[in-house]
Amino acid sequence: MTNGNSPPALVIFDCDGVLVDTEMAINEVMSANLARYGLQLTPAACLALFKGGRMTDAMTQSRKMGAALPDSWIDEIYEEMHARLEAGVAAVEGIHEVIGRLDQRGIDLCVASNGSEKKMSISLGHAGLWDRFQDVLFSAHTHGVAKPDPGLFQLAAERFGVAAGHCVVVEDSVPGVRAARAAAMPCYGYAEHDDGKDLSVAGAEVFRNMRILPGLLGI
Repeated sequence: MTNGNSPPALVIFDCDGVLVDTEMAINEVMSANLARYGLQLTPAACLALFKGGRMTDAMTQSRKMGAALPDSWIDEIYEEMHARLEAGVAAVEGIHEVIGRLDQRGIDLCVASNGSEKKMSISLGHAGLWDRFQDVLFSAHTHGVAKPDPGLFQLAAERFGVAAGHCVVVEDSVPGVRAARAAAMPCYGYAEHDDGKDLSVAGAEVFRNMRILPGLLGI
């Protein structure tokens, strides 16, 4: 997918579900919280509905589905999620080796996420990745632009001085894939827990084992 199968100059990673295995933990919190407000959804259903989106959109959608959420709900759900992440989450299997390979080749790396910097600091910290990425984070909360808008990816490319065609995005959500496509950046869709059909339809090249990513990138 990269130009002439040559390695990219910049790899932009999503955070949750790509660098850190947080998705089920976060959606268990979401499921339990929404149940208190009258909306019964399994963690898997929460993941399917809200994956990769903004919390404001999750709030709007949950209210439409019958949840009696207070106006302070976003602060509440983030507090509960942060407490769960503080209990510990693991890095995605194989990601440390992948980062090591990319660093050896001198390829720039960064993170672009719809999540807050606080959330990323907790999850990346527990996964042993905070030191590597703390200075190259692009958060929708900080920059005021969220996927599927391409703005976060464009900011990252501008920061590193890399043209869109020489970037690669690694995502696990449809909004993230759509953002990459809107930014004219090749995108790999990581689908560890399903067939990744939704990612493929959105325009990503799907893979299911993180350890094969360097080969996909021509390394």
